[in-house]
Amino acid sequence: MKNVINNTNAPQAVGTYSQGVEYNGVYYFSGQIGINPDSGELEKTFDDQLQRVMKNIDALLEGTNLKRENILKTTIFLTDLANFSLVNEAYIGFFKEPYPARSCVQVPALPKGALIEIEVIAAR
Repeated sequence: MKNVINNTNAPQAVGTYSQGVEYNGVYYFSGQIGINPDSGELEKTFDDQLQRVMKNIDALLEGTNLKRENILKTTIFLTDLANFSLVNEAYIGFFKEPYPARSCVQVPALPKGALIEIEVIAAR
């Protein structure tokens, strides 16, 4: 049986999906975009969106008593791969070695006009 995750400190889903689900100690979090959960608005710049995405991931982790070290894999969606180096710089500040496994792809568009989306898989 899966358990649905609903954390009020992270943005609510913008579609018909859950913030995440847990199954057998593995947590599958839906992609986070740079929405500020207090205002419901998307941050304006890429850097601000990236920082907000990281804060939103932290909120989801904290709501399930997990830490960044519990993250096994991330998938990053960028509307412009020119921002790839900025993501790498943020990773150094967000994660410690050993880094989680990661995929990164360029996509033509993201919900609400976001410039970046990151989804994570974590385990207890």
